[in-house]
Amino acid sequence: MTDSLTDKLQVIFPDFEPRKVLDYTVLDVDSEAIPQVMKRLKTYPDLGFSMLLDITGIDYLTYPQRPAARFCVVYTLRNWKKNWLLQVRTPVADPDRGVESVAHLWGSADWAEREVYDQYGIIFRNHPDLRRILNHWQFEGHPLRKDYDIFKGQVCYQADSLEKEIRARLTAKGIDESTMQDINTEIMFLNLGPSHPATHGAIRIFTALDGETIIANVNEIGYLHRGFEKTAENRTYNQIIPLTDRLNYCSALMNNIGYVKAVESWLGLEITERAMFMRVILSEFFRVQDHLVCLAANLVDMGGLTNYWYLYNEKEASYDLISRLTGARLTSSFTRIGGMYRDFYEGWENDMERQLKDIEKGVNDSLKLVLQNRIVHDRTQGTCVLTPETALSYGYTGPNLRSTGISFDLRKDDPYYNYEAFDFCVPVGSYGDIYDRMMVRFEEIFESIKIIRQAMKMIPDGPVFVDDHRVALPPKDQVYNKIEGLANHFKLIFDGVKTPAGEWYDGYEAANGELGFHFVSDGSGTPYKLKVRPPCFYAMGGFHEMIEGEMIADAVINLGSINIIGGELDR
Repeated sequence: MTDSLTDKLQVIFPDFEPRKVLDYTVLDVDSEAIPQVMKRLKTYPDLGFSMLLDITGIDYLTYPQRPAARFCVVYTLRNWKKNWLLQVRTPVADPDRGVESVAHLWGSADWAEREVYDQYGIIFRNHPDLRRILNHWQFEGHPLRKDYDIFKGQVCYQADSLEKEIRARLTAKGIDESTMQDINTEIMFLNLGPSHPATHGAIRIFTALDGETIIANVNEIGYLHRGFEKTAENRTYNQIIPLTDRLNYCSALMNNIGYVKAVESWLGLEITERAMFMRVILSEFFRVQDHLVCLAANLVDMGGLTNYWYLYNEKEASYDLISRLTGARLTSSFTRIGGMYRDFYEGWENDMERQLKDIEKGVNDSLKLVLQNRIVHDRTQGTCVLTPETALSYGYTGPNLRSTGISFDLRKDDPYYNYEAFDFCVPVGSYGDIYDRMMVRFEEIFESIKIIRQAMKMIPDGPVFVDDHRVALPPKDQVYNKIEGLANHFKLIFDGVKTPAGEWYDGYEAANGELGFHFVSDGSGTPYKLKVRPPCFYAMGGFHEMIEGEMIADAVINLGSINIIGGELDR
């Protein structure tokens, strides 16, 4: 990324001083100027930040270099056409006054601002529906504040009816009881979840129906919220790696890789060539696994059980290879900051090629049942359409965004780990319907296999860990025989890998889209703050845009097509 964005911002916003952090730009803005600045960032022709990736809060209460304002709100934006990444930071002196909402500019701000309010208690003025989102409605306090008592257990004794919210949604769409009486129709409310088998996890989908047609929808999440970000504040950087496994557990190792890549970017740490290729191979193999699960489950929702066995049998067989490669089947925690836990075993290439051939056969067998299937076409084509504009507004990334025809992929547009050296295509859709979301994933399986085979030919010999005493445990002979090695070992285990004080963001192309990590470091071996930018959270945030006006059965298969994973959604 060039400095052209920084230069443009300096001219357009002369009152504020943009600065470079890693390969992106940060703009510090007064809270009262946020509405004007954010509107201009989106609409100004030379800027065009059509994607609001994430919003997070920061509590500086115990930070060593605490600024004047205790709280800060950080907006992460992207111009996908020019691959510009920008963070806008604004201090918040009074959380009860907070900052003006930007939900009227980006749909993604709706849920993102609710999360900041829920976790930090920062008000977003004129927000359309400012209520809790991850913590239950009877929860007291804000858990990501530094003075929150983490041992205070809070139980929800009564379910939230959501009736008020869905009636507000009906009103916003111009539908009320008198309207329905005029056409001699009654509104029926239907609740799916939180443990309905069609919801692919603990999600509550609350709908207002006219017959079988959905006229309004609101959703409730947080049933799997386990406090990942609060827990991370009390773990060293390497101890957090197993926690990331449980985000998107269908492609667990991709979370590991995205996380350690983010930490290494701040350390300026370049891992070995062999470790890079190992991460590419594992990333693409797990991308395949994730898509297999998504497609298998989605086709079952449509009644195509045979497809499930063609696809999921190969997913299950892959676990045996994953276990031999990493030491565990599902949550392997195979990466380390600075490299990999260990090298692959001898002869892994033959086993990998055999598995890839089996996956290709299973996928091709499934496609034979799908590609010319009239029932599949009628159920999926033109159903639950997502326009490119809506997808960008709600922060969609990955296959869900590419299904609308937008060819944005961090592996191509902001390559890392030598991805620019691989020959592969980025599949895109035409209409953004359920069919396109399925077919993009089918094609991505073949492209990932293509990358794996290239990487297997190109992977060099050599170490899988950097030779750097700041992050690498010393060899056992030095630990047992030299006081320096013993001290180095104990410091890394107990104090952790120490990162320079500061704040940064790094993104990674995971199976469902951009998986981002925003860190605040106080210079210790434990992050002062760690925020996850989960693809599923924003995909679910725009779910209502796709299903309103469709049939209730379409909502079920649409949920499968956007591939919501509860652990990543709720964290």
